[in-house]
Amino acid sequence: MTEPQTAPTHELSTAGVGPWVGEWPTEEHYDAELLELGDTRNVIDRYRFWKMDAIIADLDEHRHPFHVAIENWQHDMNIGSIVRSANAFGADTVHIVGRRRWNKRGAMVTDRYQHVIHHESIEALVEWCAAQELPIIGIDNVPGSVILETFALPKRCLMLFGQEGPGLSPEAIAASESVVEITQFGSTRSINASAAAAVTMHAWVMQHVTF
Repeated sequence: MTEPQTAPTHELSTAGVGPWVGEWPTEEHYDAELLELGDTRNVIDRYRFWKMDAIIADLDEHRHPFHVAIENWQHDMNIGSIVRSANAFGADTVHIVGRRRWNKRGAMVTDRYQHVIHHESIEALVEWCAAQELPIIGIDNVPGSVILETFALPKRCLMLFGQEGPGLSPEAIAASESVVEITQFGSTRSINASAAAAVTMHAWVMQHVTF
């Protein structure tokens, strides 16, 4: 493959590659247009020149059994970043609770590869989780919460995050089997919602993935 060139594809990144050099591969998962024009998408090297559907299908074979949910009552700008982190850590599905519309800029097009489901309310999310036998783990630093560093995250679970600022709604806290907080050592009361989500997902990985 050649050195990175100006992007002919719609997903711009800093690590693109130019057209395929040499005889083209014949496997079904390769995309002829990408082979001809180059692949500038923000994907790992394993998926270079792959069709989008093929990437999603391969991810489905390896996704972890945890889910992530975000309340979206105030059109939180963090949701895109949370979706991006969910993709990076191999979450099964991201659930948007509340407003259907959300700012996708922070997702950096990872929402095209990540399963995303919308729920109108916390009640609807609870009903969905009950049908799937998924315990809900709320993430917030509220009275009665336990610290993440000593908490055993279930292998199959849904981790529920609130809005930037107000945190989890009272309905979300009531729906949670446990409420977990991330230990902090500075002067600020809370950390950014997308950062909290990334920390918690990584904690799940550290507890359940063998390296």
